[in-house]
Amino acid sequence: MSGRGPVSPARPRGTRWHMRILLTGWFSFRDGEATAGDVLALRRVEDVLGQAEIPYDVVWSPGFRPGALHLAGVRPEEYSHLVFVCGPLHGPQVEDLHRRFAHCVRIAVGTSVVDPGAPATTGFHRVLARDAPGAEPVRDLSTRASAASVPPVAGVILTQHEYGPRRRHGQVADEVTRWPAGRDCARLELETRLDAHDWRLSATPAQLESVLGRLDLVVTDRLHGLVLALRAGIPALAVDPVTGGAKVTAQARACGWPAPVAADHLDADLLDHWWQWCLSTGREAARRIRADFLAGAEPDGADALPDALERRLTG
Repeated sequence: MSGRGPVSPARPRGTRWHMRILLTGWFSFRDGEATAGDVLALRRVEDVLGQAEIPYDVVWSPGFRPGALHLAGVRPEEYSHLVFVCGPLHGPQVEDLHRRFAHCVRIAVGTSVVDPGAPATTGFHRVLARDAPGAEPVRDLSTRASAASVPPVAGVILTQHEYGPRRRHGQVADEVTRWPAGRDCARLELETRLDAHDWRLSATPAQLESVLGRLDLVVTDRLHGLVLALRAGIPALAVDPVTGGAKVTAQARACGWPAPVAADHLDADLLDHWWQWCLSTGREAARRIRADFLAGAEPDGADALPDALERRLTG
């Protein structure tokens, strides 16, 4: 989503040409936060202004978008209107907008009115509230925001520490958590550890498998992150966190999965390559391996257990 709105072609005097809108919200304050609902509400306002060919700028919190337009860099005299989008109307940060942009027409849209008599509320020339005392509520702006393309959902499952001096778990964990943050994807931190008392964790393997089956891919440096993803028919971008390769690489080979990444050669280009492969060719490869798992034709250690027990008992 662009932070700078469309600029209209030349128009006759007396039209909206002389408007310049600054879009603000709680996502604009240095100590504020950008929620998904706030940003979707902003998108709805941008859609309306774009259709009306009214130029605008969006001001962002420097903590959320460091390279964007920030309040500290705004020249208030360049704007005719200030629009505050979404969230509650209260507090000194909102009141400061009224003082700094006193010359502007100030409008709040899609907001909650906490106290109709508070300076944060009365400072606006008009409040198009979503809810206010004594008024019928209207739908939140996010409900009509234009739809964006749906990004993939990536589960991230990190490993236990073992293998002594060969392990590079810290470096690998840093890379596989930092790298997805730069991709357009929905990230979901998962844990294979089960706990019947912690609501954040699955209590049974079936519960975890239910989550895995709804993902587009899994990013993991755990053996069971790899295996359980393939068991669910979901491609796994699996990084072996041990120098020279260890159980993750061995298990990928045993399962016929061609996409393990070695810690020794870990870089963003290689991760990008396997990310794209997992979301394309890897989908069908994962489904084939799942079907192979379900067929149960490939032997595993349990097949040899009865004979090993018999030999132990009679040996």
